Amino acid sequence: MAVTRGLEGVVATTSSISSIIDDTLTYVGYTIDDLAEHASFEEVVYLLWHRKLPNKTELEELKSQLAENAQIPAEIIAYLKATNLNAAHPMSVLRTVISMLSLYDESAESMEGKSNYLKAVKLQAQVSTIVAAYSRIRKGLEPVAPNTKLSFAANFLYMLNNREPNEIEIQAFDKALVLHADHELNASTFTARVCVATLSDVYSGITAAIGALKGPLHGGANENVMKMLMEIGDVENVEPYILNALNNKVKIMGFGHRVYRGGDPRAKHLKEMSKKIGEVTGETKWYEMSLQIEEIVTSSKNLPPNVDFYSASMYHCLGIDHDLFTPIFAISRMSGWLAHILEQYENNRLIRPRADYTGPTHQTYVPVEKRG
Repeated sequence: MAVTRGLEGVVATTSSISSIIDDTLTYVGYTIDDLAEHASFEEVVYLLWHRKLPNKTELEELKSQLAENAQIPAEIIAYLKATNLNAAHPMSVLRTVISMLSLYDESAESMEGKSNYLKAVKLQAQVSTIVAAYSRIRKGLEPVAPNTKLSFAANFLYMLNNREPNEIEIQAFDKALVLHADHELNASTFTARVCVATLSDVYSGITAAIGALKGPLHGGANENVMKMLMEIGDVENVEPYILNALNNKVKIMGFGHRVYRGGDPRAKHLKEMSKKIGEVTGETKWYEMSLQIEEIVTSSKNLPPNVDFYSASMYHCLGIDHDLFTPIFAISRMSGWLAHILEQYENNRLIRPRADYTGPTHQTYVPVEKRG
């Protein structure tokens, strides 16, 4: 049988959530450019879950639901405080805690539609509280309770830093959430759909998705971009560092994409926000270094930057720890994972591909005493 390694180009299902056609990313038919410029993250969450933009009443209802469900069980806080967080990968912590949440949800095993939707609301609301609490606890600080009066983006930054963020910080983070919310059948989304196609529960599907996102070929790229920027150190070091890497065939993280050929349409929005945040914080060198790296790599390899490249410098200037970049990706992508899980339940079929066997054939069992 024909084999397509990595399932590249294979159409595995139908979906009405997002599409990538001719290098254009859309959520339910709205281009990512349109949404990045005009929509809030809460509007995008509603769009992905309901396949339409909310009216004012619907949007306020979703905001209220997210605010009301943002608290996490005291047992989760106790677990985080009792765990050696410095020895654990942040994504491993998030994966474990998301799985633990099911133990405190009486409806965790229910497959009824309304119950699954409520689980989606809870998970979307609680994931940002978990990441913020984790960040503070490992520094010896007390978690900050959610502020129900703030937007989703503003509340996360508030819980992270124990201060209300300014408008440019909110705008930057909200835009990042919008841009990362969904991306068709990416690896973690496909993992979630495979999991729940067995009729496993929502929490299991999200836990599986987080496990897939943890891999550096998926969610960890922007952390590695920042590691590279830190190694380079300053603008004057960019050219020799990058040219040396290219000459030695070292992969430059944050460039190219499996799906996009003409460039990732999300990258330009984070490029703009990286510049603005750098100017506000007085840390413009990270944007300047990134800009110079882009110029060298694009001209040398014809590889444009992807969404991870400028998100690194932007998150850094927001004061976010580098190893939190992937958990923050999960906060946003939670909305897309949940949309796909709910869609899978609506018209489910077990996902069970075949493999082209390449091992030995026609073997015969030999008793152990006769084996050489």
